[in-house]
Amino acid sequence: MTLGFIGTGTMTAAIVTGLNKAGAGSRAIVLSPRNPEIAAGLASRYPHVTVAASNQEVLDKCDTVILAVRPQIAESLLQSLRFRADHHVISIIATFSVRRLHELTSPATRVERAVPLLSAAKCESPTAIYPRDPEALEFFSSVGAPFAVDTEQEFDALCAATAAVASYFVFADTVATWLTKRGITPVIARDYMAQILPSLMESAAKAPTSSFRGMATGHATAGGLNEQLLRHLEEHNTFGTLAEALDQVMLRVTTTNH
Repeated sequence: MTLGFIGTGTMTAAIVTGLNKAGAGSRAIVLSPRNPEIAAGLASRYPHVTVAASNQEVLDKCDTVILAVRPQIAESLLQSLRFRADHHVISIIATFSVRRLHELTSPATRVERAVPLLSAAKCESPTAIYPRDPEALEFFSSVGAPFAVDTEQEFDALCAATAAVASYFVFADTVATWLTKRGITPVIARDYMAQILPSLMESAAKAPTSSFRGMATGHATAGGLNEQLLRHLEEHNTFGTLAEALDQVMLRVTTTNH
């Protein structure tokens, strides 16, 4: 099977890097030339990766195609391409529904959506997939943990949840910046937070039967510092505001190109 990528940005680079890290580098991969620097860099590092002269050449050479272009240009780009009935299409374009993708990639009939993260480069990406497809599940298991869901509404919710990633880093930056104002050097402040937060999520991953709220309660000792900060944030509706923001992201995901 030959794998093709329409769009060669940071996510494509992460997936290709992860596939090779996972030992799946013998799979032939054809990249579109849209980002020459990234495409050439990947081709120079991995012997089974080549760069096509055009997006159409990617389709002509490949059986499985991953659509990895920005939503703003996706529709016009896909309409200009000729898909085959035997193409297996996997889209990582966040806002395009399966129905719309079928329309844009006809006569291809095997179409899925997926939302991997940049951690695919380290084979640590949780990847939502809809609809369920054995080959897609196997493919994304090479770069992390696949999460197949039964409805597109569930998929859209998981997709919307990925919008929390940037805010996670701003949360860490807020605490690190606060530390620097108290005399901690920026390097130590950053590294300190870089150790604290991942260690907490690692603990959560190792205790799958424990809820996040239960773990928060476990860390918020009565009368302690964690309880004080958590109470302050809850009294100011910080987490309610976060939920409202996610509702807005979900609205965007479900109303654009669906």
